[in-house]
Amino acid sequence: MIQTLEWTEGGVRFIDQTKLPGEETYLTCATYLQVADAIRTMVVRGAPAIGVAAAMGIALGVKHSKAGSAGELKRELDEICDVIGKTRPTAVNLFWAIQRMQEKFERIRIRPMAQIKRKLIEEAQRMHAEDIAANQAMGRHGATLMPSSGGVLTHCNAGALATAGYGTALGVIRAAVEAGKKIHVYADETRPFLQGSRLTAWELMKDGIPTTVISDNMAGAMMKQGKIGAIVVGADRIAANGDVANKIGTYTVAILAKEHGLPFYVAAPLSTIDFACADGSGIPIEQRNAREITHFAGRQMVPEGVSVENPAFDVTPAEYVSAIITERGVARAPYGDSLLKLSNLEAPVEV
Repeated sequence: MIQTLEWTEGGVRFIDQTKLPGEETYLTCATYLQVADAIRTMVVRGAPAIGVAAAMGIALGVKHSKAGSAGELKRELDEICDVIGKTRPTAVNLFWAIQRMQEKFERIRIRPMAQIKRKLIEEAQRMHAEDIAANQAMGRHGATLMPSSGGVLTHCNAGALATAGYGTALGVIRAAVEAGKKIHVYADETRPFLQGSRLTAWELMKDGIPTTVISDNMAGAMMKQGKIGAIVVGADRIAANGDVANKIGTYTVAILAKEHGLPFYVAAPLSTIDFACADGSGIPIEQRNAREITHFAGRQMVPEGVSVENPAFDVTPAEYVSAIITERGVARAPYGDSLLKLSNLEAPVEV
């Protein structure tokens, strides 16, 4: 399995996703500031991976702390969490991970300093293992929804590279293929950062899963031609009512799917659901550097001085979502009820 990120004695080791598919290189971050920069610059990306990276960054900062008391360490921890929390505002897993690490600290702050540090490192490692297990469970639930054969469209990269391993949307596809289904993936290139053509295609080719890259504006034509039987995407934040924030262009794909009578599935762990956010209007949308639009391979592609918009995400209303696949089962509309039920369950069921 692809090692998106891992804890090592020297720091947090990432596969550098900005270099794929041309170079498979790895970057080790020795400080929490370097981890924050890796998240910000998309060396690591994808909501679940960002969450685990945040936890490991916090653990790394705590590991190197010179604090002599729990009170001093708490002040440092707050500063570390503040820095990491400002890296990618849309991915709710980031804030989920920060909160979990803060809560862990509060439960153990009376222990000896060395033990506090060890326990926080173990918590980050536990989150890494839990994410892989959740993705594999998600894959098993979602595989039953995939067609027995034919094309499945995905947008952006919601695979092993977007998680601690295995993947959300691509985890569903992997599990379906492992179950014997004959799936051919159509990967939207996903402008402007090309996560589909650079990352999804690279992952699936490594796994030997048939893959065709298409430009984003080809999706409707492929659906009309009958080449696509289902769509499955990931998510960076899901509101309590089932509205889904995902990579820019997802909303367009969802509308096209509805027009062509195709199921549109979202695969995401429960940590991606923001129950404090009533609907999609409350989801903050990250605005990224205009250079991602204006330049390609270092070459300027637009007239000097032209106005540019570069939102990283859009919001797909719940009415376009056929089902939300989680590690505890499959939720269907009304999502306000079904997602809440799944979050309170111990055993996986379909709600």
